[in-house]
Amino acid sequence: MRIHGSRQRLRALLVAALLAAGAGAAWFAQADAPPPAATPSLDGIALAAPDAAAVTLPSSAEAWGGIRGGDQPTLSDRVVSYRIEATLDPVKHALSGQQQLTWRNRSAVPVRSVYVHLYMNAFEGEGSTFFTEQRRRGEGFRSGVGTGDGEWGHIALRSVKQGGAAVPWRFVQPDGGPATDHTVARLDLPAAVAPGASTTLDMAFTAQLPRVIARTGYYDSFHLVAQWFPKIAVLELPGERGATAPRWNAHEFHMESEFYADFGSYDVSLTVPKAYTVGATGELQGKPVEKNGMLTHRYVQHDVHDFAWTADKRSARPLVETWTGPGSPNVTVQVLYPPEFEASARPAMKAAKDSLAYFSRNLGPYPYRTLTVVIPPYNAQEAGGMEYPTFVTASGYAEVPPKSLPEFELDAVTIHEFGHGYFYGILASNEFEEPMLDEGLTAFWEARMMQGRAQAVYPAPGFLKRIGIDPGFNAFDFSRLAAPRERPADAPGQNAWQRLQGIGPVYVRTATVMRDLEQRIGSEAMERGFKEYYRRWKFRHPSIADLREALADGSGERAAVEEVFAQQVYAVAKVDDKLFRLTSEEELPLAGTRDVKGERIEATQSEVDERIAKQRADWKKANPNAKKGAGPFPWRTEVTVRRDGARVPQTLVVRFADGSSETVAWNAASADEKWRSFSWVKPARAVSAELDPQRKHYLDLNKLDDSRTIEPNRSASTRWGSDAAALIQYLLSFIATV
Repeated sequence: MRIHGSRQRLRALLVAALLAAGAGAAWFAQADAPPPAATPSLDGIALAAPDAAAVTLPSSAEAWGGIRGGDQPTLSDRVVSYRIEATLDPVKHALSGQQQLTWRNRSAVPVRSVYVHLYMNAFEGEGSTFFTEQRRRGEGFRSGVGTGDGEWGHIALRSVKQGGAAVPWRFVQPDGGPATDHTVARLDLPAAVAPGASTTLDMAFTAQLPRVIARTGYYDSFHLVAQWFPKIAVLELPGERGATAPRWNAHEFHMESEFYADFGSYDVSLTVPKAYTVGATGELQGKPVEKNGMLTHRYVQHDVHDFAWTADKRSARPLVETWTGPGSPNVTVQVLYPPEFEASARPAMKAAKDSLAYFSRNLGPYPYRTLTVVIPPYNAQEAGGMEYPTFVTASGYAEVPPKSLPEFELDAVTIHEFGHGYFYGILASNEFEEPMLDEGLTAFWEARMMQGRAQAVYPAPGFLKRIGIDPGFNAFDFSRLAAPRERPADAPGQNAWQRLQGIGPVYVRTATVMRDLEQRIGSEAMERGFKEYYRRWKFRHPSIADLREALADGSGERAAVEEVFAQQVYAVAKVDDKLFRLTSEEELPLAGTRDVKGERIEATQSEVDERIAKQRADWKKANPNAKKGAGPFPWRTEVTVRRDGARVPQTLVVRFADGSSETVAWNAASADEKWRSFSWVKPARAVSAELDPQRKHYLDLNKLDDSRTIEPNRSASTRWGSDAAALIQYLLSFIATV
């Protein structure tokens, strides 16, 4: 998911009155179900704790079937299988569906109760956990698009059977949310599922799409259909993500959380009116079959954990190309777009193919045969910036001039959402409990790719160049600017819904933490670490502890990785080092007495002054071209550095008038060391002193206090003022594109 923030809010002001849903009250009625209850499951298997967050204990080597190499018959250890048939009513924006869900019990105990997510019920009314949290926080989701009368969405279970026997079910609230939240249901099975055995549940369901609000919905004829079917929760086993006994990981649909599911196979048949263009997760199986003016499109995809699709009668002819890369199959890449955003199609295609190459090269091969990029139409921008397996949504612009800000944002969103295909898709982390592993790592790799890409593609705005300012582009500057640094409240490893400062810091602070770690251990070591993470955990479900271990082992920099994770992942700490004092004074002869062969000799101040003056004159005559700050006497330079935050390894560089320099490391002996002084006696006066000259520590609160000069120097304030002006100009330019 991409947070667009204020820019999307500005766009929202231009949206006309929302369309009525056109669905009658009958669509809102749920099937009869018992009232919510907190009764234990029939088998006694517990649910994950409502405050579950970052895992500290690495998973076992056998978790989820062990490392997926090239010797297994399937990419993932397929736990589930979905066969779904669904029909879209584009007038009512509603679905009717039948589903065969086959689930395998991986545990060593019989299972009598299973849990399913009914995500669409987050949008059924203001009593859901999603809207309750939104109301308490006093802000909308992402763009701030609201839901009007007749625009709600929901999903209704019409029947559930196991081997022909009816399955009773009830709504539950695993996180202690309101009883009116219906996003998780517990199904009590008539027949227990033995260890290692599988069961098939036959389900009939209907779903009403909301007006596009959060990851799913409709606008006019456009439909983004996501989180639309009953989806079984994950049963975690001992040794998996910190579990010590079998437990169901099933959380309510929180406003700022996303998803978590088992890998499996999807065989989905979608029936829509003939005039509609369809795009979906996976590969289309043959030509669509026509009947009664409707077309049925069948898509199949193995080794994924979700399925999403789109249908729109206004879509232009799709743009289709092929990408090939080492270790990957030939990938068919298609871009679906509305006519008004035709200019965005080719830039989105280029960004998608560039992303395929970049992530395959730096993490591991892309394993699927398809990639679909959807550009939502005007007034449906809230559907943009989302990710599903082999299927992402991007941004759209009527004009995308080369090297322009629209091109910049379209690239950034497309790259970010594709990146999710790795961290949300292939490395299928738990987005509820550890959103850092998806949103945070994706934000880091997006900025990393944009950093190399943008230096040549996105110049500084023309206004700045005309007044002589060209600060350049640094993708991580945006993350640093947005990350809470002075008073960070939430550890990046905290879960998605229990955050004082919201989900935003998961993106920007994680990206900054990872950037600083890379600066500390080096790019080659960082890449080795992430390649090892991909190798170990592709098609499994890693935890933050598993990321830590893979980075430590792969990079060969265990001490640095463990320190950063302890300080800035499992916890959160301010970093604030500064250059506190810089002095450079000549070591001159001093007045007073001294013992010379038993006789006390006095040098008066006037005698000392005369001697100093003569030595200066003689030296100047002998060195007519000497630089300012050099002379006949040595200089004592003293530098004091101060620490008002967490300990980080620092470098101090002191430069002298004769062109020489001194570099020292400040590696505090303990966290209690809050300052240290360094001194040198040299032939020349100091010119400047600087902490962190390579700017390795973007978490540092204030980079302006990292350096001092002996003489007044406005270069730092000019530089940072230029950067501030550049940022303001970028923001104004974004607003102008609304």
